[in-house]
Amino acid sequence: MAAVGEDDAAWERAISAATKATSAPKTLALDGIVKSSTGRLPSAALLERVAASLEELSVAGARLSSLEGLPRLPALRRLSLPDNRLSGAAALAAVAEACGATLRHLDLGNNRFADVQELAPLAGVGVESLDLYQCPVTKVKGYREEVFTLIPSLKHLDGADAEGNERLETDDDEDDEEDDEEGEEGEEGEGVEGEEGDEEDDGEEGEEEDGEDGEGDDEEEGDEEAEDEDGEAEDDELDADAEDIESKAGSSLPNKRKRDSEDDANGDK
Repeated sequence: MAAVGEDDAAWERAISAATKATSAPKTLALDGIVKSSTGRLPSAALLERVAASLEELSVAGARLSSLEGLPRLPALRRLSLPDNRLSGAAALAAVAEACGATLRHLDLGNNRFADVQELAPLAGVGVESLDLYQCPVTKVKGYREEVFTLIPSLKHLDGADAEGNERLETDDDEDDEEDDEEGEEGEEGEGVEGEEGDEEDDGEEGEEEDGEDGEGDDEEEGDEEAEDEDGEAEDDELDADAEDIESKAGSSLPNKRKRDSEDDANGDK
C-alpha cells in the first residue's frame, strides 16, 4: 500500500506539472516521468480530473504491466504506451472499454505482446493505426495478415498498410484534418438549418403581415364603396324632393289663373 501511495503522489505531481497551464488539456504527456513500482497507471481519480477533454495521452517508459483502472476517456483519439511491460488481452480490453469509440491511433511498441489473439479486444474498435514494433508478436509467421484480418478498421500496422506501403507523416495530419472538418461540418449544418428555419419563419410572418395589410385595404375599399352608395342614395332623395316641389308648383298655377279670371269677370259686372 505504501508503494501505491508513493506512486500516486509522484503521478499527481507529474499530472499537475503537465496541466498547470490549463484545467482542460487536450494533450497529456507523462513519458518517463514516473517509474511505477506497482506496474500500474495513476489512480482513476487522478486521471479523471482531465479525462473529459483529453484527445492524446502518452505514458511511455513507465514500467506499466497493467492498464487496470484506466478511466473513461470520451474524446481520446491517440494513446501511446510504448516501452512498457504490457501483455495479454486484459490490457487491451481496458483500452477498448475506456476509449474504443473514439480511438484511432494506438502505439504499443516495445511491449510484451506475443500472440495475435491477445489483440482480439481491438477487433471491435475503430483503431486505424497500430504500432507493435519490437513486440514478440511481430515475429509470428503471417503476423501482418492475421492482424489486418482481425481488426477490420486497421489501415496501417507498424507504419505500413496491408500492401506494405509505408505510411507518410502527412497521413497523420490528413486524418486529423478530416476529423476536424467533420466536426466543423456538423456545426455548419446546424447553423444552416437554423438560418433556413429563421428565413422560413420570416417568410411566414411576412405573408401574415401582407395578409393583414390586404384585409385592411379591402376593408377601406368596402367603407369607401358604402360611402359612395350612401351619397348616391342621398342625391336620389334630393332629386325626388325637387320633383315633388316642381309638381306641386305646376299644379297650383292653373287654379291661380282661374281665380284671377273670376275676379276680372266680377269686376266687369
